[in-house]
Amino acid sequence: MTSKRKAVALISGGLDSMLAAKLMLDQGIHVEGINFYTGFCVEGHTHAIRRKDRDKAKRNNALWVAEKLGIKLHIIDVIEEYKDIVINPKHGYGANLNPCLDCKGFMVKKAYQWLQENNFDFIITGEVVGQRPMSQRRNTMPVVARESGANALLLRPLCAHLLPMTHPEEQGWVERDKLLNLSGRSRKPQIAMAKQYNLDDYAQPAGGCCFLTNEHYASKLKDLWASRGERNYELDDIMLLKVGRHLRPRPHFKLIIGREEGENRYLEGYRRQYTHLKPISHIGPLALIDGTPDDDDLLLAARLVARYSQGRDADQVRVEISEGSHQPHTLDVKPLADQDIPQEWHV
Repeated sequence: MTSKRKAVALISGGLDSMLAAKLMLDQGIHVEGINFYTGFCVEGHTHAIRRKDRDKAKRNNALWVAEKLGIKLHIIDVIEEYKDIVINPKHGYGANLNPCLDCKGFMVKKAYQWLQENNFDFIITGEVVGQRPMSQRRNTMPVVARESGANALLLRPLCAHLLPMTHPEEQGWVERDKLLNLSGRSRKPQIAMAKQYNLDDYAQPAGGCCFLTNEHYASKLKDLWASRGERNYELDDIMLLKVGRHLRPRPHFKLIIGREEGENRYLEGYRRQYTHLKPISHIGPLALIDGTPDDDDLLLAARLVARYSQGRDADQVRVEISEGSHQPHTLDVKPLADQDIPQEWHV
């Protein structure tokens, strides 16, 4: 080689993308990472909010990977662009609302655009044949390469021997013999490699790093779309879906009830945007109302909030209700009993 070739690596923060970048670094390739922020990332949000998660590491795993490898990381906000992927996935959804194949194609396409703008030579990802049921199959991997426009500039170092030769291999930029042939869902080979490289404390895989793969989160997003009569969202919408207990007692309004101190503090930041309730005679949660409740709805909401307070067994709980710029008012209510809260109210 007459010059050092440059690769941009999709860095999710997981072990696979970390190892793929490490293999390239070991071949003398200049690697920089790229991480796309969609708003649906699992890491950090709930860990930073919930008290029960206080002992978990509060770190951005992609930044941690970049620091560990000694490479530069570019974090790019794609929230608005990504909406069309979530709302209208060409290749459909996985088990929940995860548009995995469209998502991978989108991210590789964005990386390819970045590559062109920054004079890099090729793209690397940590994909493994057969690891993900939707986007990482032998017959879907060429779809990502083709629809992203990256084509033969997309190299998957961990499973390259199971795929057609790419341009970086053909040109001798990388040595194919030093690439791998991993396949399947087992992570044992990757864990062994990490040990060999003295890499530890990496993020553990747990069903992906995206809330859209989570059944409960997907249910809340579907409910949001159904209640509004359109498939759309804003960042605040998808952030609030990650927090609290969501109850929809009537079609036109929903309650978001804090489950503990950390969530109550987080919901406090939305008080000016939503009608909100909190018990004042007993310790209890803050709750936001998403929708257009009437007086009867507010009474029901107050009884629900009272149920989740420390006054759940009391004859009466005083609940303060604040609506926009109006002066707060109070209601003395009897908490709803558990048998009066149907399961279908839980979103």
